[in-house]
Amino acid sequence: MKLLALETATEACSVALYLDGDVCERFELAPRRHAELALPWIDALLAEAGVARSQLDAIACGRGPGAFTGVRLAVAMVQGLALALDRPAIGISTLRTLAYPAMRALEAQGGSNVGVLAAIDARMGEVYLADYRRGPEGEWIAVADECVIAPAAAMLPESGQRHGVGTGFAAERGVLAERFAPYLTHVDAAALPHAADTARLAALALERGEGTPPEYLQPAYLRNNVALTLAEQGKPVPGA
Repeated sequence: MKLLALETATEACSVALYLDGDVCERFELAPRRHAELALPWIDALLAEAGVARSQLDAIACGRGPGAFTGVRLAVAMVQGLALALDRPAIGISTLRTLAYPAMRALEAQGGSNVGVLAAIDARMGEVYLADYRRGPEGEWIAVADECVIAPAAAMLPESGQRHGVGTGFAAERGVLAERFAPYLTHVDAAALPHAADTARLAALALERGEGTPPEYLQPAYLRNNVALTLAEQGKPVPGA
């Protein structure tokens, strides 16, 4: 299986190429440079691997949640590439991608009941949040729908301990980390999603037959506005 993946929903920009289980990736903290870097990186990865675009089986991306511009960029690029190549597109939750390394680490420990809480700083006093735990057959399932929420209002886990990952744990002076402290075995507040993990998750999805026509690929924004109004910021409103 040959699969290309992009993840641009956060301040990190990354592109990965999955080749029959092996993954190569380019990753950089590059705020506002995603559009500049992504396409050249795609061409470079394919050239280095000696793979033509026509040899790809699918194109994948992190579908969000995350920065509006970054999410739109990834979805649009995947749609364009997949349509041109007549290949399926695969959208992977950016929060699940963020959680995936912790999931794999916990699986390696064997028999662990610890779940993974993934959180991304959503700005505007909120975080994007997803809670994962092991299902009855060892599969990872979401405890509830992904959400965007103020850290102080986040629902506490139903039960069990969690491994916390993501910039949401450092947002708003670490309110989320403090609120969930009794449940957290470990917190990595610097963790960011990688396209390499998007690619691994997309390969599993493709094996399950979950590829979709490119025109049906949808971003997951979770919120409808990208900035607070002047009134919401407590500033004077002209003409009011």
